Amino acid sequence: MSDYLILSKVGKVYPSPKGPAIVVKNFDLSIKKGEFVTLIGHSGCGKSTVLSMVAGLTNVTSGGIILAGKELVGPGPDRGVVFQSPCLLPWLTAYENVMLGVDQVFYTASKEERHQIVEFYLSVVGLSESMQKRPSELSQGMRQRVGIARAFALSPKMLLLDEPFGMLDSLTRFELQQVLIELWRRDKKTALMVTHDVDEALFLSDRIVMMTNGPEAEVGDILEVNFPRPRERKAVMEHPDYYKLREHLIEFLEVHAHKKQKHSHAEGSNNSGVGQTPVPVSRMELPVNT
Repeated sequence: MSDYLILSKVGKVYPSPKGPAIVVKNFDLSIKKGEFVTLIGHSGCGKSTVLSMVAGLTNVTSGGIILAGKELVGPGPDRGVVFQSPCLLPWLTAYENVMLGVDQVFYTASKEERHQIVEFYLSVVGLSESMQKRPSELSQGMRQRVGIARAFALSPKMLLLDEPFGMLDSLTRFELQQVLIELWRRDKKTALMVTHDVDEALFLSDRIVMMTNGPEAEVGDILEVNFPRPRERKAVMEHPDYYKLREHLIEFLEVHAHKKQKHSHAEGSNNSGVGQTPVPVSRMELPVNT
């Protein structure tokens, strides 16, 4: 199977008072069609910056990104994005929020066909009884379901997920991970997700890309996740390789936590004599902010 998404020597540099700040440097990654790949790393390592460049929401400073044989320039409906907060228009119902994108992408389809698309995806994510409710009438988890339905309803070439469950409680997060994996299984959208949750990455992914700490972050290691699909959480966690893979991820992150701590102290001593407080690495989750 050929590569569907290719990031070649991608770099991102922002101007700063001290000169150019290199956030991501020489980032190389190829994703095959239908693959589910996750980016994981410490807070500030550039995970969301990489995703944002693929989405076309952030310009690439150097290198290039190719999707389905075409170089990406700017955002487009060929990429469906699910953010940590779903960004719904508050004056529209759940149905109307999803229809807004469907009308633009499927403008040649009949009104009934577009209605069926919206109704189908809202039903699949469990909102068949709440389609006519506005965001203020929906819980955070329900609003995120609308965001997921909206992304899939556009039938994009690629699905991009930026910590989509980061603001949810554990129970809701587990429920929506299962919703996502069931939706993804229907048509195997090529997916790239950013997460801070080790267990979430293992449950959803075919491969997990571990990023080195910023500045100048790049691919540090790639972990193959070969649990059989379709996946159920209990079966995945009982798989004989689960804790071995989990330990590999945590070990990489802990090593880079120490490197980050040293870097922070070095910067502190150079600037003010006070090192920055290192971000602790939880054995369950990593810090949310990227």
